[in-house]
Amino acid sequence: MMKTLFSIILWIYWAICIIGFFGIVLVLYLLTFLFDRFNTITNKSLQGLGWIMLKVNPGWNIEIEGANPQKIAQPTIVIANHQSFLDLPLSYLLPWSMKWVSKRGLFYIPILGWIIYMTGHLGIDRKSMRSAKKLDDLVAPIQAGIPAMIFPEGTRSRTGELKPFKNGAFKLAKKYNFKILPIVLQGGGEAMPSGSWRIAPRQNFKISVLDPLDSEQYDSVTELKDTAFSLIEKELHSS
Repeated sequence: MMKTLFSIILWIYWAICIIGFFGIVLVLYLLTFLFDRFNTITNKSLQGLGWIMLKVNPGWNIEIEGANPQKIAQPTIVIANHQSFLDLPLSYLLPWSMKWVSKRGLFYIPILGWIIYMTGHLGIDRKSMRSAKKLDDLVAPIQAGIPAMIFPEGTRSRTGELKPFKNGAFKLAKKYNFKILPIVLQGGGEAMPSGSWRIAPRQNFKISVLDPLDSEQYDSVTELKDTAFSLIEKELHSS
């Protein structure tokens, strides 16, 4: 009963936060869209949204390791495991903004979808064969110093175990010699499992930023992908 009541109150709070940030993002977008080609200003504002969504609850402890901005000093694709809705606000606690790859359906959700559009994220239809080509839209912002953020599993894991990685992020990295930066997100799957709306009032979260991988040092997309998978899997099982 306590978990249900906590979850209802938290979802109401989150809804108020999202509506409030929609107003902030809208104003910033109208002021900057003519000259801010990659929506960097509106996107950066979402770090504040992630902070107020997660820092409100004293029962949540969030630990961040290895988040050195030097790790994204070169053109980079960030990849992470995906267990929960909470992975999104958790990732916004990192000290840099990213160009996210999101499923296209999110863009059709009122208010939330408008925020995603105005902050310049990329929507893809994972069932479409054209999705891999759509990832080329990330090349320009990555080369301009804005890392991309991709969940290579494609969808959230319901068990916490890593699902097989899709090739898209690694093909792009090999094609353009981008770095791959693996990130491990822990705690979200326990606090709010995939498919559930109820949220644990007490939870320890951990964000581990591993060392970047140089795609040029790998002979194939498969070798790069398998190495990234192994590193994330090892970190998940070490905690």
